[in-house]
Amino acid sequence: MNVLVDNFAMFREGFFGTVELTALSSLLALVLGTLMAAFRVSPVPALRVFGTAWVTLLRNTPLVLLFLVVTLGLPALGLKGWDSFWLAVMALGCYTSAFICEAIRSGINTVPVGQAEAARSIGMTFGQTLGQIVLPQAGRTALPPIGSLLIALTKNSAIASGFNVTELGSVQQTLNSAAGYNIYVIFVWIAISYMIITFALSGLFRLLENRLAVAR
Repeated sequence: MNVLVDNFAMFREGFFGTVELTALSSLLALVLGTLMAAFRVSPVPALRVFGTAWVTLLRNTPLVLLFLVVTLGLPALGLKGWDSFWLAVMALGCYTSAFICEAIRSGINTVPVGQAEAARSIGMTFGQTLGQIVLPQAGRTALPPIGSLLIALTKNSAIASGFNVTELGSVQQTLNSAAGYNIYVIFVWIAISYMIITFALSGLFRLLENRLAVAR
């Protein structure tokens, strides 16, 4: 217990750093994932190719390598001045967006084709059909896997500690190098902190699933 009491300010900063990193990365991943899913089912060949390339590249790139590309590659290309926190948001958000794209695309495939055809028959554009008819139904199906992906993002955020970002992983690294604390106790408190965040996410998505469930 002493390690938590003695370093409460550090734990608090790391906890809220992880929450902020998770929230912003999740928002970016959801926006990009939805956009790429729209690209992948678009009638425009160039958009389909771009969406497929995005998913294929990011799903097959290790997250650590993506962090290296973003944090070291972008400044080398002249894009300097970015804070390490925002670079971590970019890496996590882009990486997770590829998986969210596939979850949403799977949900789109569950929507009967006849509904899109009916929308087109009354003059709705592709964008209107997707946004008003297909995505609302696909989102209901895709919600559980998206929840799992965002929980995985929370745990993946620990990688950011190796790139000068203050979050729970960096707290663990700092305290491990300090004398007088049991390393196992440190891991227990860090694990409890991650569990609080992931349980909150699980509860949020369970609530959304219940709210969006089809009445039987």
